[in-house]
Amino acid sequence: MTKLSVETEAGAVGLDGERLERIDRHFREYVDDGRLPGWTIVVARRGKVAHLSSYGMRDVEAGLAVEPDTIFRLYSMTKPVTSVAAMMLYEEGLFELKEPVHRFLPSFRDQRVYQRGSAFDPVTLPSPEPMRMWHLLSHTSGLTYPFFYAHPVDAIYRAAGFDYGKVPDLDLAQAADLWGTFPLLFVPGTEWNYSVSTDVLGRVVEVLSGQTLDAFFAERIFAPLGMADTGFSVPEEDHGRLAALYNLAPKRTFARAEGEGRQVLSPPKMLSGGGGLVGTAHDYHRFVQMLVGEGALDGVRLLSPRTLQLMTTNHLPGGATLEEVGRPLFSETTFDGTGFGLGFSVLLDPAVSKTMGSKGLYAWGGAASTAFWVDPAEELTALFFTQLVPSGSYPIRSELQQLVYQAVVA
Repeated sequence: MTKLSVETEAGAVGLDGERLERIDRHFREYVDDGRLPGWTIVVARRGKVAHLSSYGMRDVEAGLAVEPDTIFRLYSMTKPVTSVAAMMLYEEGLFELKEPVHRFLPSFRDQRVYQRGSAFDPVTLPSPEPMRMWHLLSHTSGLTYPFFYAHPVDAIYRAAGFDYGKVPDLDLAQAADLWGTFPLLFVPGTEWNYSVSTDVLGRVVEVLSGQTLDAFFAERIFAPLGMADTGFSVPEEDHGRLAALYNLAPKRTFARAEGEGRQVLSPPKMLSGGGGLVGTAHDYHRFVQMLVGEGALDGVRLLSPRTLQLMTTNHLPGGATLEEVGRPLFSETTFDGTGFGLGFSVLLDPAVSKTMGSKGLYAWGGAASTAFWVDPAEELTALFFTQLVPSGSYPIRSELQQLVYQAVVA
């Protein structure tokens, strides 16, 4: 167990300390008026933590405060970790980005694309384009999530037992094999849709590495980066450090999600590379500092700078934005001026997005309202941890962004 601490005076890295305090004043109101149970915020620049704060409760009912070593469910902040794992194998020459997924997962051969009809009697046609590795990394695969309730194919996933927080009694290999038989929403590479793509990518990591996903993460990423508190479940001795999970309730309040919240107390059968990890602010900060360090941290290199540059370049068809080619996504903000790379959203034009930040800022978040972003041009990173589902209930990410940037003075 390792705790974060402030490593530098704000002024030493071009930040205004008094202006940074605006961040805490703003988000304390979220707790005081009952919108959030509690939170931790980390702001770092030039490799040093300049602002670290926590407020509120990790467990409201038990009266336990958020602490520096609190463990949070990362949900989709797992996706960048899985994407890094895959690109580590890419660097070893084990696949090419244009390579068909069916070379590694045979059930993805001869896929079909939904045309019309119901979930019970869909009309499909053979896909003229195979699903390729870059499609998984960029969410242009044509796969979907069952909990969107936006398309008949979503319902096909639910009919097979998949839904939000629910997985049939399958391991990752079995789940991926099943997903490969479902119709696609669109021809791979033509649109963007948030999906189980990164879970499928995690299965490819297993096939290529010969290791289970948890073993690969532990050996190749977590141990080298000193991420001792990150994994797919919380050890029994650390259950008391786990934040409770809450659902949004009427009148801007929240209610404890007891059943779903307890799922991480024991190892899962299916290792979800799309949303299965839990971890601390310290650990994810270490991961993010590896990213801002162009693939290296404290003498340990996971990726080359060129690989990370490729991952944080927009890969959407025709250089489009998520608003232009993305299927509707429940979110706290629109995605104007924002593209998607290989595992991250990428800011293409701050003026179009109407947010402060540098061109090339890359980011993502998780279903329990967690978020992070990296601004390579400013050597600036920010992380927000809380446990409220669904993400997008409040404009936390955009507000955090503007509050951090208004404190950058040099």
